[in-house]
Amino acid sequence: MVTVLVTIAAGIGAICRYLVDAAVRARTKEVFPAGTLVVNVSGSFLLGLIAGWTAHHGLGTHTALVLGAGFAGGFTTLSTWAWETFALADGDATAAAALNVFGSLGLGMLTAAAGLGLALLG
Repeated sequence: MVTVLVTIAAGIGAICRYLVDAAVRARTKEVFPAGTLVVNVSGSFLLGLIAGWTAHHGLGTHTALVLGAGFAGGFTTLSTWAWETFALADGDATAAAALNVFGSLGLGMLTAAAGLGLALLG
């Protein structure tokens, strides 16, 4: 049953990723993939929260799997991030590609830590 719930949550996460990315792209109209950045950074925050709730507040492992591997796994995207980064570099936007790499990794780690910290407060 957990596998089915993880699968459903991943589908919901993927739909949410599409909607968030489309909303950000409609507002930015830039070459830089801000939608993917927003998705991955917010997903990192969510994973930090889930890790904190699981480790310190008794969130069940099945619930953590559904939310983390399922929803957050479907919501975030490594493949799109990598493809967009390579496309930027290939299109002679190497500064934007570097910003995408270091910005995504740095902000992702910071927001995951912030989510963990927030979970520890509660």
